Amino acid sequence: IARRKAKGSRGGRPPAFDPTIYKGRNVVERFFNRIKEFRAIATRYDKLARNYRAGLVLASTIICLRDQLRDTP
Repeated sequence: IARRKAKGSRGGRPPAFDPTIYKGRNVVERFFNRIKEFRAIATRYDKLARNYRAGLVLASTIICLRDQLRDTP
């Protein structure tokens, strides 16, 4: 404990909490968790990057449309 105090910020202290960075990171993590619903994307069935990206765009569009339908009265 004394050695860690002597080292100061290099002693393994946790980084300062920045709410702005955390908010952005949380959005990205939640997006990836929702993307995992789509098996082909989660397991990377496609061999070509363009096909994988097309599936990712399609899945993102489906998620966006689902959210819009859920939010309408």
